[in-house]
Amino acid sequence: MSHADNTRLRENYAVVTFLIYTAVFPDNKIPMPDNAVLTLRAHRLARSTRPFLARGNRVVRCQRCLLPVPRCLCHTITPVPARSQFCLVMFDTEPMKPSNTGRLIADILPETTAYEWSRTAPPQALLDTVNNDLLQPLVVFPGHYAAPGREVITAPPRQGKPPLFIMLDGTWTEAAKMFRKSPWMDRFPVMSLNVTRPSRYSLRESPGAGQHCTAEIAIALLEQAGDEAAAAGLLNHFECFRERYLAGKPSHQAYLTEKQQQQE
Repeated sequence: MSHADNTRLRENYAVVTFLIYTAVFPDNKIPMPDNAVLTLRAHRLARSTRPFLARGNRVVRCQRCLLPVPRCLCHTITPVPARSQFCLVMFDTEPMKPSNTGRLIADILPETTAYEWSRTAPPQALLDTVNNDLLQPLVVFPGHYAAPGREVITAPPRQGKPPLFIMLDGTWTEAAKMFRKSPWMDRFPVMSLNVTRPSRYSLRESPGAGQHCTAEIAIALLEQAGDEAAAAGLLNHFECFRERYLAGKPSHQAYLTEKQQQQE
């Protein structure tokens, strides 16, 4: 596909999306709040040389929540203040995936920052964020991956400087790569969290039992850090996103129909 064809495709997509938005929101009050992940997504799309074709790419999506337009949840987003802060380090195309849940953290906690990971040249803004003397940076990752001698903690601090949870957002393989190949993180303690409740994510296949999506980990961190209101707000947002995302998948609808028939 030529650059001109690519440009026309995006323009046509934007026109169709706008027409559907105006039909769904006839009073023109289209909810389009911003957050750090959406900003990162916009930058990533701007430098793309071809369309990003994820699963379900033919679905006309809200460009804010990335759900199918009829299932848009933007009007339900309610930010909640928290002592804890989050810094998302995202692997390449992760911000563009509709199934990404790091975006949900930024929805509820507007002070969340998000940066694209680079092995050789981490963004200066990222380095400035993690070197903020007013915060306590903690790299969220399983402790058994930490090098010998590196500090590993199993519960976030409730006193002293507010925690800055550094979340490595990508597939499990991508997150492990970021953890191994980011020397700037090596001096920070590892926050090794034990989440006992099973994952309810189910939007992507997990490589193993006991693994949770980014938003679920953030919910557990907020609970343990004493930010109960923010944890509850993020949990509600995650559940709403999950239900609406799955409701738009034909395979999930077929599963529900089969399950209902079995119960009858």
